[in-house]
Amino acid sequence: MRKTQLLLISLLSAVPATAQSSAPFQNAETGRSYTTLQKAVDSIGEDEGTIIIAPGSYRQCAIQTAGVIAFRAAVPGQVVFDGATCEGKAALVLRGQAASVDGIIFQNMRVPDANGAGIRLEKGDLTVTRAIFRNSEQGILTAEDRSASIRIDQSTFSGLGRCDRGLSCAHSIYIGGYGSLTVTNSRFERGNGGHYVKSRAAQVTISDNAFDDTRGKETNYMIDLPNGATGSIVRNIFVQGASKENYSAFITVAPEGRQQTSAGLAINANEASIAPGVDRQTTFLADWSGDRIALGGNRLGRGLKPFERR
Repeated sequence: MRKTQLLLISLLSAVPATAQSSAPFQNAETGRSYTTLQKAVDSIGEDEGTIIIAPGSYRQCAIQTAGVIAFRAAVPGQVVFDGATCEGKAALVLRGQAASVDGIIFQNMRVPDANGAGIRLEKGDLTVTRAIFRNSEQGILTAEDRSASIRIDQSTFSGLGRCDRGLSCAHSIYIGGYGSLTVTNSRFERGNGGHYVKSRAAQVTISDNAFDDTRGKETNYMIDLPNGATGSIVRNIFVQGASKENYSAFITVAPEGRQQTSAGLAINANEASIAPGVDRQTTFLADWSGDRIALGGNRLGRGLKPFERR
């Protein structure tokens, strides 16, 4: 995990101010370059292809409606999509067969519905690696696709989420009814409301991540599985900060009602603590499902009890 954190820090420090090329979006298969991201996406159409993006900061967005597309920074950490959204949703609106995103930064995404995201996934598989989502209403927001999977690795989510203005809350990651969600080697920090990970996926693997809530503002749970899930939550580090809208639990299972089994969900080998100087009592895992969860081997700090049935 330490190597991953060092990589992410180096990515954060290596961001150019402006785009450097008049045609910075290259279709790797044809070699042709385009002035806009949307034109590059359209050049792939229903096929499979890779778009290589030159270093720069872009106020552009794109919609994928078909095919399999890889969005790849030519230099990881030196491509920024800043503030522009399509369809009032996100910088990338994805509803093709599958997509992947590598080495890209998404920032300052805001929309009238208050759920502006770096990525809005409406169907298909998604893989995200070495990405940064920051200072936006949400990082990744998805619809429902029970046949598809999502993988997130070596990525950072910072300054995301909100729960105000009488609107539905936004979260760092909000996954709808997907088949599976995998989040590994990633960092969540400085939330501005909502949950860090909220997932309705039937199966989850959340491992080797850092959840640093010490500079969070009015945040809620670290991980919320509102309808339950199977899988594993292992080898993560959690630190709960002082400013909480709801500090009653770190991880929740089925608080909105059990719609799928959580039997055998493994939650072990995690470290959880409350930030220094914060005096409170809370619960590591709060469960509404009634299923048999494999909980054990977690290192819990002061003020934390392991489990509560609700």
